[in-house]
Parts: sequence; structure tokens; C-alpha cells
Amino acid sequence: MPVPDLSTLLNQSRDQLLTSWVGEQLAAKELRSDLISEHELRADSSRFLEILAGSMASSRTTDTRQGFSPSETASFVFSFKKPLFESIRASKASDLTGAMEDTWLASKLLDDLGLYTTESFQQAREEVIRRQQEEMLELSTPVVQLWDGVVALPLIGTLDSARTSVVMETLLQTIVETRSEIAIIDITGVPTVDTLVAQHLLKTVAAARLMGADCIISGIRPQIAQTMVHLQIDLSSVITKATLAEALRTALKKGGFSITRQARTATVVAS
Repeated sequence: MPVPDLSTLLNQSRDQLLTSWVGEQLAAKELRSDLISEHELRADSSRFLEILAGSMASSRTTDTRQGFSPSETASFVFSFKKPLFESIRASKASDLTGAMEDTWLASKLLDDLGLYTTESFQQAREEVIRRQQEEMLELSTPVVQLWDGVVALPLIGTLDSARTSVVMETLLQTIVETRSEIAIIDITGVPTVDTLVAQHLLKTVAAARLMGADCIISGIRPQIAQTMVHLQIDLSSVITKATLAEALRTALKKGGFSITRQARTATVVAS
């Protein structure tokens, strides 16, 4: 099989290949000398050759570099083609067919390895983005205790299924921790309310009621009210208010609190 032949070639000519490959990399304009020294480059290259020989024998590939961009890592892999091809040609000078087969196999393996490094970077970046999105969802759904027994959940942005799940979990946890009986869901920052958004709101209200808390939805702007009427969205079972201030006033009254305005007195000092 050609793969074991290449593995044997790598093991037998490793020092020569390493010297030639490191020289190629040091002469390349793309070398990031600010990120890696010649000693570190040689160590990385030596480790790569060791792993590559094993991968040729077992048909596995492994990404070995960290701290470099996908294109830089792929260039590191592809730069090994020239020293390897020259070594194959020298070792099989009398076997043109074998040299061509080994060269094709080595080229394909290095191409696959370069593609694998790019895919690995992409997967890692997607995982980072996913974690950041989850953290942003948690940060974008803060529950604030406005009064004893009253909490408020200001929503900003689009309310989708994923965010609704986070909203429910955060709101219910806060209701339990604060022993609140009234929860205000403020949708002033929600740009549009359609049937799907209304369903998400009703699910949140239902979940809060199961925890023993009544909900008040505030931030119903004229445009949103017209949209709800047009879409025939039924919120008759939920108390709705135009502003957060009105919702808080209603919540305090439901909690048995009375609100009074103190009279202001002006004092005139004669000169």
C-alpha cells in the first residue's frame, strides 16, 4: 500500500525533510516571525512530521497548531508539499509510476489536512459565537425587583422561541427567589408584535401564573394595539397598560399599597 510507503519515507528521511521544510518556511514572505521563533517553528514542524507519519499509517488527520489563523495554518501544511515531493522523487527515481502514485497520495493527504484545519477553526469559532449568543440572551433578559412582591421584566428586541425559554426560566427563578406575586412584562423595546410573539408572551404569563404570580403587560403602543386588533390576538385575560409607570401603579394597588402625592410648600424669605 502507498500509505505505509510514505510513512516509512517520513520516518527514514525525517531529519532531511525537516531541515528542508524549515528552510522553505523561513524563506517565505508569509512567515509570522512576530508569532513564532525559528526554534518554535522547528519544534512545530518536527511534531507535525511525527503526527503526519502516524496519520498516514492510520488514515487519521490531526490539527497541531494553535494561535494562528486558518489560512496561516493551512499555509504551514501546504508548505510541506515541496520538500516531501522532492524526497519522493529522489527515493523513487527508478520507479516513475510509484513516484507519481506517492506524490498524488501525499498531495491529497496534505490537501485534506489543510481543509481539516480550516473546518476545525470554523467549528471552534461557531462554538464561541453560540456561547456568546447564549450569554447575550441571558444579559438581555434582566428581571428587576421594583417593589416588595413586584418584579419587572423589560424586553428589548425580537422575542423568539429560544429567547422565550430563557425569559421564562429567568422570570420564574426570580419569582421564586423574591416571592413576588406580581410580574410586569414590559414590551416597550419590542419592535413588532405578531401572532408568534403574542403566543410567546401568553406562554410566559401562563408559566408565571402556575408559580402563583399575576402578570401585567406594559408598553402597549398605539401601533402595537392596532396590530393586535388586526391579528385578532386575545389578551383579554391579561392586564395591559400603556407604560411601565401605569403598570407599576396598578401592581402596587393590587398589592394593597396606596400612592399619595405630598403637597409642595413654598417658603418665601423676606429680604
